[in-house]
Amino acid sequence: MNTPTNKIKRNSLESSWQVKLLYDGDCPLCMREVRFLQKKDQGRGLVNLVNIADKNFNPDEHCGIDYASAMGRIHAVLPDGNILRDIEAFRYVYEVLGMGWVYAITKLPLVGKFANFVYRIWANLRLVLTGRPNLETIIAQRKAQGQCNTFVCDR
Repeated sequence: MNTPTNKIKRNSLESSWQVKLLYDGDCPLCMREVRFLQKKDQGRGLVNLVNIADKNFNPDEHCGIDYASAMGRIHAVLPDGNILRDIEAFRYVYEVLGMGWVYAITKLPLVGKFANFVYRIWANLRLVLTGRPNLETIIAQRKAQGQCNTFVCDR
């Protein structure tokens, strides 16, 4: 029910976010992480979780990050429009939720580089490891269904 009170509450939650995390709602492992983050957020609305697999996903509402780019690696968007990628995105989300210690070691240059290297391997294998088709096939399916914005930014 969309009462004025619900609308005000929803709008205040939407405006209180400190980081927007783009995630793949069709990925079972990603959804596990999302549920964990939701639990840690405790309804405060600090992390705005955006499902890129949603048919209404619009890159224009998320700093132009298109579906293909968001599928290739994790993206987080800050309220000022800055975009964080890879381990930096996870680190920031965890910091916002008061769990910065989890990724704190990745602030060390060598550890951060290694963590990003490992993350990129994971990102490249994520679809195969979760039993899904490759990205090109998924994009072709979305285009056939009219669900894929063709705007492409860097990966």
